[in-house]
Amino acid sequence: MTARPAPPRISPAGSPSLIASTYFPEPLLQFADDGLHIDPKAGIARYGPRSWTASGRHPTRLRVGLIGTAELVEAARTWMSSRAEGVRGDLNNPEFPGWMPDRGFFSSLEFDDAWNEELGQTELRQVLEIKSQKDRFHAALTLFEAKFRQLAERDSVPDYVVIALSDQIVTRCGTADYTGKETGAVHRDLRRALKASAMKFRIPTQIVRAPTLDGRDRTPPSRIAWNFFTAMYCKAGGYPWSPYGLTPGTCYVGIGFYRPLGSADATMQTSLVQAFDERGEGLVLRGHEFEWDPNKTGSRSPHLTADGAHQLMALVLDRYEAAMKQTPARIVVHKTSRYWPDERDGFRAAIESRVRRYDLMALEVQSRVRLITTSKYPPLRGTRFTFGDLDYLYTTGYISALNEFHGMHVPAPLQVADHVGQDSSRDALLKEVLALTKLNWNSAALGGLLPITIKFSGLVGEIMREIPADREPLPQFKFYI
Repeated sequence: MTARPAPPRISPAGSPSLIASTYFPEPLLQFADDGLHIDPKAGIARYGPRSWTASGRHPTRLRVGLIGTAELVEAARTWMSSRAEGVRGDLNNPEFPGWMPDRGFFSSLEFDDAWNEELGQTELRQVLEIKSQKDRFHAALTLFEAKFRQLAERDSVPDYVVIALSDQIVTRCGTADYTGKETGAVHRDLRRALKASAMKFRIPTQIVRAPTLDGRDRTPPSRIAWNFFTAMYCKAGGYPWSPYGLTPGTCYVGIGFYRPLGSADATMQTSLVQAFDERGEGLVLRGHEFEWDPNKTGSRSPHLTADGAHQLMALVLDRYEAAMKQTPARIVVHKTSRYWPDERDGFRAAIESRVRRYDLMALEVQSRVRLITTSKYPPLRGTRFTFGDLDYLYTTGYISALNEFHGMHVPAPLQVADHVGQDSSRDALLKEVLALTKLNWNSAALGGLLPITIKFSGLVGEIMREIPADREPLPQFKFYI
């Protein structure tokens, strides 16, 4: 993050040019006592997390379990207790106010040896000495799953578990690549597999590596603390902030796809849905498997049949109504590829049978088109420009309200590749996209490139791959982040 003395200039809307541009101010977020701010860190520091006073879901205390070697369990406990008191900031990273009853997240941490499971040296050595990468990975996963089970079967269980991984575990068991007759080429990641395994026991988890605990991680300490404790608050059942000003009664839906694990057929895909209400509450749903052959269809991006799209949208509406106790008044669907005719017709038929207003949008990540400013500063985050029939939105860039640029590379705008429905103005939809980039509760960052509806598709899909078809995945987002 680099501080800048002044933002760049943008041509006003309606200027006589081939490119028409407008600027959307940075969306506000809502915190405790209805406090408003654009920045998650500043809002929590000033007002406290949103659910502290808003929903009855605030965790006043959090029982923390720990899994790791005896040394790392103690290190993790010491590190968390220390950082919970607060962490000083620097010129570019604000102070972390802490996880204390009287400040920061207004909660307290509780530790107890009964909530810990230590990895013994003998059982670790037996895993690490296995020569086969595939067998070693499976042995490590089996060992951790046994620890999850032991914690879950106790009379008193922790609310949340921190898994402290040693350098050896990460190096020797962090990933596995192998090929089988029935599975084809397989790549597995221990972090994703651990998330899926802990889900069996309804245990939210956070993985922390040894360099974070012993100081080898050179990331600024206050930034680490902000991200770690923000994610922990979400996994504890609270929500740190909410979007402000989104249309009430709207269900925001993100559509994604992933290849199921254990299928040698490279043409198999599984649909994935992420649905959010206007407060940021989200659900993760697994759809159906289907065949998609790029060589036959001419497209690398999977698309649904009319029946498949109808079935998926009906699933979203059913589960949304069950969870939120109401039918949405409006549906907004996001995906990263254009809607093919059958796909569009299936979504529309399912929505129109139950919801009156809807918009289907395709948002494409691209780098072919950029604005070049006349100053040395990048375009403003929130810049929307139109070239012919094409709309673009900068969701990264210079943040005028803070006089800062949060980025390492030259920003590029999202392209609105498709829009079906037309029940909302393009301005309103793009303002919503910008607001939804601020709902990543897995960190305390101000915003990101993609709206939350599609940002986590890849990450959630990789975890979903680890969940067998005969096991129903949990819908709460806290188990995936």
